[in-house]
Formats: sequence, C-alpha cells, structure tokens
Amino acid sequence: MDASEIMTRFVVTVAPDASMKEVARTLSEHAISGVPVCEADGTLVGIVTEGDLVRPMMRSRERRREWWLRHLAEGTDLAPEFLSYVSGAQATARDLMRSEVVTATETTSIEDIAELMTTKDIKRIPIVRDGKLAGIVTRADLVKTLVRPASR
Repeated sequence: MDASEIMTRFVVTVAPDASMKEVARTLSEHAISGVPVCEADGTLVGIVTEGDLVRPMMRSRERRREWWLRHLAEGTDLAPEFLSYVSGAQATARDLMRSEVVTATETTSIEDIAELMTTKDIKRIPIVRDGKLAGIVTRADLVKTLVRPASR
C-alpha cells in the first residue's frame, strides 16, 4: 500500500501571507493541528502547526524580548507598529512556518511514511508531485489502515 491509497487529496492550506489569526482560525475551523503553506500555484513552501502558533506566546521568550528591546531602545519610545510586529501580532504564515518540510510522493509506501513520522517525530507528511501539493498523510490515516479489510 502506498501514499496515493490513503492520502487526503483535498488539503486545507494557507497562503504565505495569511495572518497568524487566519492560520489559527483555519486550524480551529477544520479541527486540524497543522496546515501546509502553499503559493497560489500549489507549490509547497512550508507548514505551520499548533506548536508554531503557541511558541511565540512563551513567557520566557517574552521576557528575553522585553530585555533586548529595553536595551536597544536606550530610554526612547519604540513605535507601536514595531512592538506589535515583534510581539507576533503581525506575524504571517511565512514568519511562523517551518520551511524544511519532510515530504513524500504518491508512490511512497505507508511503511516508509510511518518510519519517517516516527524518526522525525512529526504528525503529517505532505505528498508532493513536481513540488506541488498533491495530498497529505497524517498519523490518523495510518491508523485507519489497521482496520481496513486486507486487499485480495
């Protein structure tokens, strides 16, 4: 069995310029934990996960950022637009995404996909054809194969 037999073909995606809020809304509305980032022509450029959205909210990171900003500003006021940007409020999918994405092709075996997911500790693998997104295989897709009747 290969990726083409179990992959989701109609994949929810976001554009590189989608705002952080748009990405969060997409994940929430579709009840998914990660979304491929694609150019208008379908070229896969990255992936954004719930973890990528939560990471900027970490308190320790915020404290370090505040210290650096105070140090760099040397007593002057910083522009509100700049503060909004560095706080992540203006972040886009391109800012948040991981651009080095583990991918597979439609002919990749499900055993190889399972091994990639396990060794790379990832939950989804975009399936590409000529650099463009053709589908996606998630861990849930692999689990579903365990209950499928055997092919004859």
